[in-house]
Amino acid sequence: MSAQRIRLGMVGGGEGAFIGAVHRIAARLDDHYELVAGALSATADKALRSGRALGLAPERVYVDFAAMAKAEAARADGIEVVAIVTPNDQHAPVAEAFLKAGIHVICDKPVTTTSRDAKRLAALARKHGRIFAVTYNYSGYPMVRHARQMVQEGRLGDIRVVQVEYAQDWLTEPLEATGQKQAGWRTDPARSGAGGCIGDIGTHAYQLAGHVTGLVVDELCAELSTFVAGRRLDDNAQVMLRFQGGARGALWASQVAPGNENNLRLRVYGSKGGLEWKQEHPNQLQWSPFGEPVQTLARGTGAANATAARVTRTPAGHPEGYLEGFATLYSEIAQHIRAARPGGAKADGAAEFPTLDEGLEGVQFIEAVVVSSARGGRWVKVPRVARA
Repeated sequence: MSAQRIRLGMVGGGEGAFIGAVHRIAARLDDHYELVAGALSATADKALRSGRALGLAPERVYVDFAAMAKAEAARADGIEVVAIVTPNDQHAPVAEAFLKAGIHVICDKPVTTTSRDAKRLAALARKHGRIFAVTYNYSGYPMVRHARQMVQEGRLGDIRVVQVEYAQDWLTEPLEATGQKQAGWRTDPARSGAGGCIGDIGTHAYQLAGHVTGLVVDELCAELSTFVAGRRLDDNAQVMLRFQGGARGALWASQVAPGNENNLRLRVYGSKGGLEWKQEHPNQLQWSPFGEPVQTLARGTGAANATAARVTRTPAGHPEGYLEGFATLYSEIAQHIRAARPGGAKADGAAEFPTLDEGLEGVQFIEAVVVSSARGGRWVKVPRVARA
């Protein structure tokens, strides 16, 4: 197994970072990867301390990501894929350096701060024949995949209404003014991009709605609000959605909603029934066939379909959640990386993960929301991405 592990590098995610540790746990959970190199911080002593703490060889701890890409590409045992876990403004330059070096990319969302950069990365990924995955991790949850299959099978009938929300409360007060690192860069337009709350968590809600329903948004009408005095980006977003085919929807994202920790919730209603899934109770899916009693479908039981079962690790009664959903994406990506090796076996056809197409859709969604809000809540078209 050791010889088969994928050699992983990481940019960002050093001491004091949150999401880097999540990626490392996710990569190791199913034993498909080994972290062997990293540019974990742009500060030399912090990079060295972080690399030492993770057991990296000193010569493979870098301060500069461009130097890392060049050096690793030249090694016979160089990394096969890099995980990018930096603030948003660094995603594009880091991804570009590694794609040009011939290295696969796993990138946090939003994939870039502008759609122009996302399109440029897509062209580079095609040119160099590299995998580019985007960690919309909620699409890895078993009951999310169960819900998606139910929609695909027509169990809900014609989809009519989609309601999705993602509410948190951690920015209810001006936390960024205290020097808190995560709040600091997320509320800084130079590092986060044009969207604050809408880019940080609203894109997760948007991707989840599209992933489960398969629907494409045609146009939207949005209002962005900044409730905390002095904050430079939105901390609350309300968006109305018109889908191609006639379905209607609404998206609410907020980081100033007291009592909400990580309340991502999706409701989908069709002509034959409705579904509801809550991230804070991820192992259950509520199914409401029209005219029949409401049912609670549970992960790990006979009620879960084959799509959910193939990404389930533990028996019923042993909850799976955030880390396992993240790990599912890493494991699905691993199949495709191995398949890309010379003579590699073909990946399981069911192994799927969000690609740069979905990353571009997320950035275009942010841009459309910002434009609509700036125009006083006027309806604006959302560009459609031609999937590869």
